[in-house]
Amino acid sequence: MNKHPESTGPSEEQQITLRGPAELADALPYLMGFHPNDSVVMVALHGGRGRFGGRLRLGIPQSAGEWPAVAEQLAECLIKGSERRGSRPDAIVVFLCQDPVDGETGNQAMERLRPLAQLLRTACGALDVPVLEALCISGNRFWSYVCPDARCCPAEGNALAMPGTSVMAAAATYAGVQVRGSLREMEARLMPVTHTSNDAQQRALDSAGSAMVPLLFDQERRREVGVATLELARRLMDRLGKAPAAAPSLADINDDRLITDEEAASVILGLQDRETRDRAAEWMEGPEAYAALRLWRALARRCVAPYEEHAAAPLTLAGWVSWSTGDEPAARVALGLALRLDSHYTFAQLLHEACNQGLDPETLRRCLRGERGTRSARRGRRTERVAGARPVRVRPAGRARVRSGSSRPGPAAAGRRRTSRPGVQGRRGTRTGR
Repeated sequence: MNKHPESTGPSEEQQITLRGPAELADALPYLMGFHPNDSVVMVALHGGRGRFGGRLRLGIPQSAGEWPAVAEQLAECLIKGSERRGSRPDAIVVFLCQDPVDGETGNQAMERLRPLAQLLRTACGALDVPVLEALCISGNRFWSYVCPDARCCPAEGNALAMPGTSVMAAAATYAGVQVRGSLREMEARLMPVTHTSNDAQQRALDSAGSAMVPLLFDQERRREVGVATLELARRLMDRLGKAPAAAPSLADINDDRLITDEEAASVILGLQDRETRDRAAEWMEGPEAYAALRLWRALARRCVAPYEEHAAAPLTLAGWVSWSTGDEPAARVALGLALRLDSHYTFAQLLHEACNQGLDPETLRRCLRGERGTRSARRGRRTERVAGARPVRVRPAGRARVRSGSSRPGPAAAGRRRTSRPGVQGRRGTRTGR
């Protein structure tokens, strides 16, 4: 279960009027940017006309024993989060989205989820915010847990509107809003690939880990690994950027082909170092952001067993770039997956919370730009010193001093100058930062 609810702030989209459960059910994918499979979705309403505000998504817990605590958490998260953004909700709309399982019908799925709907209504009511509507969407049909009128909400449910035929679809098309498939499809672009090359990728990760572990115990070698990781990542970004544009699924296949198993292993394991990962996060805007996003997605897909948890780093970077470039739905999906793999991954937690609270990513962008500028200035000063900026003192004739020792570097210095190719870290337990 994903225990980190995903939410967004109020939208500035074109105002339209939705009437009744049917139009609410049809509007859900446009509110989220995707079809939220296996999800609880809660949407805050504000004012007498029910303006949409913050919205929140969480995977439906498999165990019904978790439902009471989850219902209280979700209600508090949405209501308190809306208050922090400046306005307490006047009402809430709840959606439970799950297709029938184990041969059950849509009606049976709806009844199975009814206790969860009631718990959510009770939790919101306990915080003095009523649930205006609670809908179950299952098997291309919807049911209302609130409406008692069988004429509009029959026991067998109602069929969802044909895609693209509703008032919400028309308004979304006019506003340029796109629905990018289902949550399951969006997650599939970030999940480890499942084909025969998995064994080769695992062997590459094993080999890279064996090469990196000894280097991590020496601070200078560790910095060398970080520099080499970023240089390799930059070369891969340039390679991906030159690839021709294609549809998303075909583009992912092409990106996977352009990165060797050894290259993927080196960067994946190098990103487990916190400082290296944070420097990689600087590729967040402009032309390099799109190439970086493609690279992080491709690397997440290469985190095959038993290295699944290592995907938290590239997934978090993918979520950060998506959020930084304005793609909040993709950001929430990537960050949610990162936290599902490692619920204690600090960078993902911070980004997820900031995105949920509707904060502006520009604050973090400024910090990263500042870090890059400081590092560039420091590097410039070092270059000046190496180039001979140090003043030369002229000594009187006959008093020149003779320095002892040779100017030729000894074995220790030579050893420090050797740069190892980043084989990078090993399996779980060798990760050096969150």
